[in-house]
Amino acid sequence: MRRLLATLFCAAMLFGATSAQAASPADAYPSGPISLVVCYTPGGATDLQARLSALVAQDPKYFGQPIVILNKPGAGGRPGWNWIMERGSKDGLTMTAYNMPHFIAQSIVNKTKFSVDTFEPLGNWGADPAVLIVPKDSKFKNVADLVAFAKENPGKVTINGAGLYVGHHIATLQLQKATGVKMSYIPEKGGTEAIQNVLGGKVMAGFNNLADVYRSQDRLTILAIADVKRHEYLPDVPTLQELGYNVDDASVNFRGYALPKGVDPSIVDKAAKIVPVMFHDPEVVKRMKDSGSPMLIMDRALVLEMFQKKQETLKALLSDLRK
Repeated sequence: MRRLLATLFCAAMLFGATSAQAASPADAYPSGPISLVVCYTPGGATDLQARLSALVAQDPKYFGQPIVILNKPGAGGRPGWNWIMERGSKDGLTMTAYNMPHFIAQSIVNKTKFSVDTFEPLGNWGADPAVLIVPKDSKFKNVADLVAFAKENPGKVTINGAGLYVGHHIATLQLQKATGVKMSYIPEKGGTEAIQNVLGGKVMAGFNNLADVYRSQDRLTILAIADVKRHEYLPDVPTLQELGYNVDDASVNFRGYALPKGVDPSIVDKAAKIVPVMFHDPEVVKRMKDSGSPMLIMDRALVLEMFQKKQETLKALLSDLRK
């Protein structure tokens, strides 16, 4: 009898352990379509690239479910990222497209619901430098022309970008510091609106995403790139550093997928294994290249390391630029 009870006890324990293992939240994940919150306007670089990166999501070798884009634009992304932390589901079916340095810089400068520690990154798909642009008919034929006018007319040069404390704003602050002259930064709702306002002459110049500008380069003049090296998509465009201005790559826009904190770790791990592989899909890579979208694919571990490093560098940089 004792032996029978012992056998039944062991069997029950084994069954319980097996059932617990089978009941892992990741086993049935994803149970339906995934919403990807994009915190910028439709048609801009982040929106376009998010859609391209999600093209193959419903393939059974990836998520087996579609990824549906949900746009929540405004204020450089802040309302959208606040929304995902306050109202996004914690079942892994609500993701966000992160933009860095944007979300980190905003969390340093403003009181936000999000920070470098509130997102669970799943993978990075791209790195998009900021470029300095003017309309084709602008009197500024190069950066020296713009800087000379700014020195003679402090505060009169208007430069726009896709919101406050996004990469475009950081590039503008760096250029101001490098030249020692005051310029007026105009925050827009997104990159698409910013380019339209440059084309329409509502501002004198703008910093915008290389990917957005690449698709409109026949209507714009690209003066320089805010990076430490030239880009293969614009090989004839010099960097601001080449031109003698101390503007580095702090404004380069890294983009990828993230889940909000609170999602079960097993789901985070499963999604993080899928996302970088999905970004490498030949169809995604081809569509990105055809649209002029620079890719830089990184896995979760590398993105977590990048988040922490950027947090420290941005704290110091923004403290210096805001003096």
